Amino acid sequence: MEKDHYFMGLAIEEAQKAAQKGEVPIGAVIVQGDRIIARAHNLRETTRNAVTHAELLAIQQACEALDNWRLGDTKLYVTLEPCPMCAGAILQSRIPHIVYGARDSKAGCVDSLYRLLNDERFNHQCEVTENVMADECGGLLTQFFRDLRARNKNKRKTQA
Repeated sequence: MEKDHYFMGLAIEEAQKAAQKGEVPIGAVIVQGDRIIARAHNLRETTRNAVTHAELLAIQQACEALDNWRLGDTKLYVTLEPCPMCAGAILQSRIPHIVYGARDSKAGCVDSLYRLLNDERFNHQCEVTENVMADECGGLLTQFFRDLRARNKNKRKTQA
C-alpha cells in the first residue's frame, strides 16, 4: 500500500502538470516492479486530439520502453477512473493491475458505469485497486473545474 501511495503521488504530479497547461488534471504512471517506465498527463486541449488521454500516452510510452505491445508485468496508476477508450486500451495492452484515485461517475468504465476490466467475456481481465488517494485526486479535478467556471463567468461579464 505504501508503494501505491508513492506511485499515485507521481501520477498526481503529472495531473498537476496537465492543470498548469489548462488541461483536465489527470495523470498516469506505469511501473514494472519498482521502475517507472512511463508517465504522462492529459494533452487533449494542447494537441486538439481526442485520444491523448494520460493513460493512452503512458501506454504508448511503456510499449516503446519495453519494445512490446504486451505490458503483462506492469502496473498502471491513474488519478481518475478510466473511460471506455482507456479501459479498452488497458485490456488490449494486457496490463494486469491498475490503481486509480477518484471515481468518475460520468465516464468511468472500471467501476462506476461499467466494469470492463473484470468482464469475463474478454480474454483478459485486470485486477483493480480503487480509491488510492481519492480525495487528493478528486480535489484536483474539483478545483480545476471550479476555476474554469469562474474564468468562463468572468469572460462572459467582460464580453457583455
